[in-house]
Amino acid sequence: MMCSIFHPGLLLIISGLLIPFFQGSKRTLFILIIPCISLFNIWNMPFTDDCSFQYLGYELILINLDSLSRLFITVFMITVFTAGFFCCKQATSTELSAAYVYAGSATSVVLAGDLISLFIFWELMALASTLLIWSSKNEKSYKAGMRYISIHLLGGVILMCGIAGYAYETHSISFTYIQLNSLSAWLILCGFLLNAGAPPLTAWLADAYPEASYSGMVFLSAFTTKTAVYVLLRGFPGTDLLVYIGLFMIFYGIIYALLENDMRRILAYSIINQVGFMVCGIGIGTDMALNGTAAHAFTHIIYKALLLMSAGSVLYMTGKRKCTELGGLVQSMPITALCGIIGALAISSFPLTSGFISKSMITQASSDEQLLWIWLLLQAASAGVFLHAGIKFPWFVFFQKDSGLRPTDPPINMQISMVFFAVICILIGVFPGILYAMLPYSVDYEPYTASHTITQLQLLLFSGLAFFVMLPLMKRTLTISLDFDWFYRRLAPLLTTVVFNYFCKGQKIINKIMFTLQSSLSFSNRLNYRLSVGKCVGFIMLFFSILLFYFVVL
Repeated sequence: MMCSIFHPGLLLIISGLLIPFFQGSKRTLFILIIPCISLFNIWNMPFTDDCSFQYLGYELILINLDSLSRLFITVFMITVFTAGFFCCKQATSTELSAAYVYAGSATSVVLAGDLISLFIFWELMALASTLLIWSSKNEKSYKAGMRYISIHLLGGVILMCGIAGYAYETHSISFTYIQLNSLSAWLILCGFLLNAGAPPLTAWLADAYPEASYSGMVFLSAFTTKTAVYVLLRGFPGTDLLVYIGLFMIFYGIIYALLENDMRRILAYSIINQVGFMVCGIGIGTDMALNGTAAHAFTHIIYKALLLMSAGSVLYMTGKRKCTELGGLVQSMPITALCGIIGALAISSFPLTSGFISKSMITQASSDEQLLWIWLLLQAASAGVFLHAGIKFPWFVFFQKDSGLRPTDPPINMQISMVFFAVICILIGVFPGILYAMLPYSVDYEPYTASHTITQLQLLLFSGLAFFVMLPLMKRTLTISLDFDWFYRRLAPLLTTVVFNYFCKGQKIINKIMFTLQSSLSFSNRLNYRLSVGKCVGFIMLFFSILLFYFVVL
């Protein structure tokens, strides 16, 4: 089928399944050439609804390409290429295979023109990302992966219920703008928001992502939340509720990142924070806000991958991830430190970096719509981002009190990957027209005005001063901060234990009763063994079946 050959997502999925058959330099060449072919395909396809077929009376559209979907797929392919090169010599074939199937599924979600094919690739993305978490092969990653897949399967059930109801009500599965005028539409929105890391099930991201390998988290940061941003952009632009959900995510990410000691959990919380900016922009819903959201998704994938590559390099070379165990690494890992600093400046929207020219579009959109309180909160959040990701991460890892560790910079493939992304962060920041030309709506915006540049520098200066003034109060704790995940990480296991013990006691009581009956009725020659759990359950089911028949039928 021709569409499977030229479909960028299917090409990645099929290639991911073939990766275990390649070894050494052939494997490296294979994993690098596939995203290049997909990127070439996507830029040589016309904007069209193509590659469709009928299923149960519905038309499934596997390729729905326009400027918005092309923008997301472009940054996806850049990330797959660079992240693949970053880990090509160290990662196992299983991990790379899961990563490429994951990336291909996310790409297929972005290209989907109907809700059924979107759902299929949505669930495949959840399964592949779980395998990517488990590729770390330790007890923590296994447990985190189990919690991760449980949350995402729940989201999949919610999304499927919404899609089924929506198809029944509208007699259409076309994925376009969805009005929030029915329960099914709300269920679809909830399914999308769960993957974005929206409340209340926000903590799955910071719980699961840091337990992946040093390279696995780079892939994880790029796809799940960004496909959620894409489908929200496509399906629910201008939904006022999203403004407030986005603001919650912004400040949630800042607060929990400031409390965190694990460098990768700090960066995981900052993913939630940055996605909050995007969700807020979608809620504002103007052309400027939607352009800013799309641009910020693009830049965020790049600089977040750069930060995680820097953190992953530290983890790979030292085996340590706690801020309390690190410090002074700038002396022996200068390239890693420099790239990490550039990523930290980009996430903080420092002038001449990519974050400055994308995030400012969202704040400008709130100003244009005269949303004063939203604008003030977004400005305050920009200062908070500099506190936790712009300063805390590089300071505690590279510059704080010397830990005595003297690891060298990582292997050359990892260094080249970090430098490449660092160059992109600066290139887009200096020449924003490169990115603006790819946005879905025409751009009439100049980020480097005197007032905007001075305001941003003042915010960064103030937050930087506040960080060092409050440095004695920012002692890192060795604990893990829980929120809503307390219910399924602490309460659920406790309840499971209580219920299990209760039924075990019930089994013992039933065994005693049956033993007494056996003795009193002199069936010792036929019932000379203790009843198994299965037989006890069968006896109880028979008893309740008789009661049910009596009350319902008689």
